[in-house]
Amino acid sequence: MFKKILIANRGEIAMRIIRACRELSIRTVAVHSQADEGALHVRFADEAICIGRAPAAESYLNVPAIISAAEISAADAIHPGYGFLSENAAFAQVVERCGLTFIGPRPEVMARWGDKISARELAAQFDLPLLPGSQSLESVSHAESEARRIGYPVMLKARGGGGGRGMRVVRRLEELRGAFESATAEALAGFKNAELYLERYVERPRHVEFQALADEHGQVWTLGERECSLQRRHQKVVEEAPCVAMTEQRRAEMGERIRHALRETGYTSLGTLEFLMDEDGSLYFMEMNTRVQVEHPVTEVTTGVDLVIEQIRVAAGEKLNLPDTRPWKFRGHAIECRIMAEDSLTFAPWPGLITEYHPPGGAGVRVDSGVFGGWTVPSHYDSLLAKVITHGSTREIAINRMQRALDELIIGGIRTNVEFQRRLLRDAEVLEGRMTTRTVERVVEEYRAEQSRAR
Repeated sequence: MFKKILIANRGEIAMRIIRACRELSIRTVAVHSQADEGALHVRFADEAICIGRAPAAESYLNVPAIISAAEISAADAIHPGYGFLSENAAFAQVVERCGLTFIGPRPEVMARWGDKISARELAAQFDLPLLPGSQSLESVSHAESEARRIGYPVMLKARGGGGGRGMRVVRRLEELRGAFESATAEALAGFKNAELYLERYVERPRHVEFQALADEHGQVWTLGERECSLQRRHQKVVEEAPCVAMTEQRRAEMGERIRHALRETGYTSLGTLEFLMDEDGSLYFMEMNTRVQVEHPVTEVTTGVDLVIEQIRVAAGEKLNLPDTRPWKFRGHAIECRIMAEDSLTFAPWPGLITEYHPPGGAGVRVDSGVFGGWTVPSHYDSLLAKVITHGSTREIAINRMQRALDELIIGGIRTNVEFQRRLLRDAEVLEGRMTTRTVERVVEEYRAEQSRAR
């Protein structure tokens, strides 16, 4: 087992990794920007090293500075968390070449599954269902011919993308050129890769993802699925496990296909395979995230598996000892709300001083957070403040607990999206488990109309 791990991240995920390391008796090194000098992960790590100025490009994305910090602190391994460099195969390769362990899949396997087009090819090879799509698009005219072949509406997607960037829905030929140009520019700015591809667009799907875990000894588990349909502009807002629309037969079938694909490609560590589910319950592979997910806690509380600890153990070469349950049996139901520093009505980021902070508690409530009263939320990074997770024997109990937990949550001095979360959890479509990826858009419109009438 490692003696010391450097955490190449910040905020709540850095705190989550610190907690896992402490349970494994591993010392931790926090790296931080100048803006995060007083951050919670800096306070709780065993050591802390400043690696640059506030902009992420000069700190959390600064590979030479991160490697230097690992060497100075004599760390054995680097945990990338999520975001930043977590799915950067070149970074993982640099880590290994410097004699350190990257806590994640091997670079060459990460590159195969992390590239959107390569992942589609792997999915086809291993019989994971796919929507009709294209290879990398060479030009607008190429996109036009591929769109005619696939059939409108189509979705333009960035080959190296994620988080909703570089994505455009195109419903007819006249929209394609403008969408192609804007998506190309966004992909180049966000990912330094302007390549796009096409996929058939499903109007009102559910977004369902399967959590996988594999060790270096050929063992692969799928720990059920998560429902992630409640999202705004392709950014998830609320997640839950399990998906109420999933049947045991389909869960078992997809689990077997996923295990086979990961085993045959030599994948190890945590990984999440994302699918769209259409109205008749059919699943279509979209992409794979080769890292720990923001929403991993709902899987942890419904399976009893500490995913971050197991991820570290895999990286250390240990053989995992988990039940070989197929499919995995869930223990009740869990929901996660992402608490953001943003206005509930406009969704504009809202950095600033947190004057008071009181997280909710009680039975079945978990809070993963990287903030405290008296801390100033910087404007340079993602606005995620905390994740509130509730667990109950049924979905109804989990939702009721979440509504109670949101009522208890106090974050003073800045605006947050808590009120919008409350509104979302009162929506009939959500309460009845009928949500799609379009649900949040509708609730936003209704919420804004309500607020406008109230004024």
